[in-house]
Amino acid sequence: MSSTKPHIGVVGPCKSGKSTLVRGLQAAGYPANQIAQEHSFAPRMWQIISPPDILLYLHTEYPSTVARGLQWQERDYAEQQTRLAHARQHADFEISTDTLPQEEVLRQVLEYLGEVSEE
Repeated sequence: MSSTKPHIGVVGPCKSGKSTLVRGLQAAGYPANQIAQEHSFAPRMWQIISPPDILLYLHTEYPSTVARGLQWQERDYAEQQTRLAHARQHADFEISTDTLPQEEVLRQVLEYLGEVSEE
């Protein structure tokens, strides 16, 4: 079994916790990056620019994005959902970050990755 960790891609709407999760994954030794799919009109950008071995989708509802400091309209959130639909459909793991502390999101993702690497 190879000791190389899989490349992790993280997608989700603005203020879902992508940057924080990527920093946590990198600290745990995973090559991880945030994919700005929510800003792209190309539905498969996440596959083309830096195809991940594992794609993580962080979900958060509109009220949570506002509570986290994003000043935008609900229609902007809805547009991001449209831009993220393809990535969300193909994600290996999805987690809602609305009510979870950042540490718990990381713990659950690392638990998932541990389960995946044992297969």
